[in-house]
Amino acid sequence: MAKIPPPLWLLAEVTHSCPLQCPYCSNPLDLVPKKDELDTEGWLKVLHQARKMGAAQLGFSGGEPLVRKDLEVLIAEARKLGYYSNLITSGVGMDAARVEKFRELGLDHIQVSFQADDATLNDYLAGTNAFQHKLEMARAVKASGYPMVLCFVIHRQNTDRVAQMLDLAAELQADYVELATTQFEGWALANRDHLLPSLDQVREAERIAHACQETYKGKMKIYYVVPDYYEKRPKACVAGWGRVFLAVAPDGLVLPCHSARSLPNLELHNVRDHDLEWIWYESKAFNYFRGEDWMKEPCRTCDEREKDFGGCHCQAFKLTGDPTNADPTCAKSPHHHLIEQAIDTTRLNPSNSKPLLFRKRQNNTNLS
Repeated sequence: MAKIPPPLWLLAEVTHSCPLQCPYCSNPLDLVPKKDELDTEGWLKVLHQARKMGAAQLGFSGGEPLVRKDLEVLIAEARKLGYYSNLITSGVGMDAARVEKFRELGLDHIQVSFQADDATLNDYLAGTNAFQHKLEMARAVKASGYPMVLCFVIHRQNTDRVAQMLDLAAELQADYVELATTQFEGWALANRDHLLPSLDQVREAERIAHACQETYKGKMKIYYVVPDYYEKRPKACVAGWGRVFLAVAPDGLVLPCHSARSLPNLELHNVRDHDLEWIWYESKAFNYFRGEDWMKEPCRTCDEREKDFGGCHCQAFKLTGDPTNADPTCAKSPHHHLIEQAIDTTRLNPSNSKPLLFRKRQNNTNLS
């Protein structure tokens, strides 16, 4: 196996608590309770160890990271350590004064997420009245001197409003807009029949996104990625397992990707018991899908294996029961029919009788 590079990107999932109930949430169905979360000292240790290893980019995520009352402490320490830090947030739990405090402490980047461009649909999907506050927070972020970064998570319930989403982004003077296609993990997988867009919807959304990329060229950058269910080739999971990215879950479990706790036989380790350097270089979990020894056909002899590294192992496990199978989104996978069946199910039954499952609401106060 080639020499293992150091991690460059740390995702700190500081909590699973969240005031929203989005049915497309990628958090696991079994959410980490507040009482099991790392305390402030635990997270400071994580930041120090990852930076010492070479991690340069840091994302504060959740759940909703704003519910952590010690978030300012973590942001300040990240600045001292030299991270480029990013807050990934719904905006709920923030006001203009807190935005300004984050800027003073050295937070580099705030990404505000929306469920839709319309208050009724946004608040339905969020499970709470959040749209107006999101607008206020987007404006506060811009006014504080941050680049305006917006994220719209798109799926069958809102894909037909991509044009209106981009109109809203332009109105808010966004610098960057991510049209983030739902990834079917966690709650999103449980709601796939409600969320998987049709091929016609995907084609129209892509057409609109490309047209707006030209319209707003030089003013607003727009990122749109076709859902992997329709691309015929899988995406490289977090740039390749154990190559660039590591995540630390709210309870301190260290993950090669944010969904990896669902995989069997990984022997995942916790920062309470081992340091990050040992986990990254030596643990079975992080070495499990490094290299090519784990690969079966058709991945083993595929001339594209160094592009996608077999795709998403969590997706392979969720859909086939074996994480070493080729990601079913790949047209070369012997399990690709499972993707075709999912698409057909959505196409033939667009109004699914199974109710939409909203993410469980957790206690939104964290005193650590």
